Amino acid sequence: MAFLHYPSANVEKKGGRTVGRQYQSVIMMIFLSLVMLGGIGSRLFYLQLVEGDRNRKLAEENRILLLPRRPARGTMFDRKGKILAGSRLSHSVSIWPIALPVEQRDQVVKRLAKLLEIPEDEIQQRIESAGYESTQSIAIARGLSPAQTTALAEYASELPGVRVEAEAIRSYPNGDLAAHVIGYTGEIDEEEYDTLADSSQDYRLGDIIGKMGSEKSFESLLRGVWGGQQVEVDSAGNVLSILGEKPPESGQNIRLTIDLELQKVAEKALGDKIGAIVAMDPRDGAILAMVSRPTFDPNIFSTRITQAQWEQLNSRGNPFLNRSLQAYPPASTFKIITTTAGIESGTFPANTVLPTFPNINAGGIVFWDWNNAGFGPLGFDGALQWSSDTFFYQVGMRMGHKPIIKWMRKYGFGAKTGIELVTEESTGLVPDDAWKQEIFEEEWYLGDTINMTIGQGYMQVTPLQTAVMFAVAANGGYRVKPHLLLDGAESQQWKTSLGMRPDTIEVIQRGLRKVVTSGTGTRLNVPTIPNAAGKSGTAEAPPYENHTWFGAYAPFEKPEVLVVAFGEHSGGGGGSFAAPMVKQVMEAYFNGPSEKDKEKSKQPKQSAG
Repeated sequence: MAFLHYPSANVEKKGGRTVGRQYQSVIMMIFLSLVMLGGIGSRLFYLQLVEGDRNRKLAEENRILLLPRRPARGTMFDRKGKILAGSRLSHSVSIWPIALPVEQRDQVVKRLAKLLEIPEDEIQQRIESAGYESTQSIAIARGLSPAQTTALAEYASELPGVRVEAEAIRSYPNGDLAAHVIGYTGEIDEEEYDTLADSSQDYRLGDIIGKMGSEKSFESLLRGVWGGQQVEVDSAGNVLSILGEKPPESGQNIRLTIDLELQKVAEKALGDKIGAIVAMDPRDGAILAMVSRPTFDPNIFSTRITQAQWEQLNSRGNPFLNRSLQAYPPASTFKIITTTAGIESGTFPANTVLPTFPNINAGGIVFWDWNNAGFGPLGFDGALQWSSDTFFYQVGMRMGHKPIIKWMRKYGFGAKTGIELVTEESTGLVPDDAWKQEIFEEEWYLGDTINMTIGQGYMQVTPLQTAVMFAVAANGGYRVKPHLLLDGAESQQWKTSLGMRPDTIEVIQRGLRKVVTSGTGTRLNVPTIPNAAGKSGTAEAPPYENHTWFGAYAPFEKPEVLVVAFGEHSGGGGGSFAAPMVKQVMEAYFNGPSEKDKEKSKQPKQSAG
């Protein structure tokens, strides 16, 4: 019997597997491919759908830029519509860091530094502050000269990422006139940026902001809203197409209470003397003129200020200090407060008469009257008329210092007046028992009270606070809130009654009128102005010359203007030094500027920038 022989390779052995082995590698390849495709797909899904917006943004930032456009700053006018601060056309240069090729950075910085006469490290620092990947343009210089603009155009091919464009920069057509009221603008610094970056007004590095005065106080009204163009650029930063545009919104125009013509006269009256003049409407606190010397031309800050310019400015005795808002001893102008406190405290009737003396001895210390002779018997009005020191010494010695301190505060001393220049205004100083104990670790002495009655000692008040004090006498007992923004508000919103007795007001008014008719202020007793009332003051300031004061209002019967003049270490007396300045301002207010002044004001004023 024959047997068929089957090869052993084709026999399935028990416990082994040989069927389908040739397909195993194919299956594995298909499986791995599916896993890989699934991973790639899920990654694509994540990148496109989950993080699509973010990645598209990152890609577009390399070719799409936003070219910001600065809004035109609002114009500042005086009360009659004359321009105090406006804008003029100029050119600026900026850099797009992201469009600045790495290999050309040093070359571009060196070229710009040479053309603009700016230190290389200053330009480098600006770029590094923003970051080399920044898509925002970084301002390098403003107010370019025609020669600089032309040179930048000639070297444009060597300056990738650099842009020159026309822009409006701040202009002050009257030069240094009213500089402390108007203020100036400048480029935001890092500290200011950190403070303002979170505000709702879109501040950015290189932005221009108000730095002082009304420019700073009314920044939110004047600045406007940024606009810009969204553009597509190539790798060198050249614009290929405009994708969209948002026009900038100009800032608001504002009107100040300042009268430009009266300001000019007040500036001329003070001249080159160090000090201040404030002219105010006593009915509502509107500031008509505010002068401080020394001063500066705000135009120099509209472009890059040099170190030499800065040093020259500061050599003039701190020209940026608004002396109208700085505190000094008020001298005999303060006798208005002592009169108020004496009568209102109930210690002295309004018709009180006291003897006056060459001097008074208190606690072994001799306190002299200013004329070293006394004036005989005087009432409050006569004591104001002749500014008798020994009269007010007696009032303080009998009444004590607390009623004086109370009325200092009611008149507004020791606190800011409320004027919009809040960051520049001093509160002054109202000294009391607690203050003296803290500062000197001493109790309050009788001599402190005696000095206080005549505006000497520790107290400090500003020319503006002094103007508010005179306004109380002028308007019949109301403390006004000084203000610069002319918004048409009713005067009742700007004043508060001090609740003074009618006979107190009457005595003060009568005394201040006598000062002008026959007392220490007869320089204002002239036919060129209506009947006026006022008070002089001369404050000792050893080892330096005296400070001098004079404040006055007119017409006496129905006051509409008051003027306070102050001379810092001027020497002389308030009646001789400061009163003539007050007279000049009042003459201009009631009669208009002289023909000579009118001709001078027509001539164009030279200013920097």
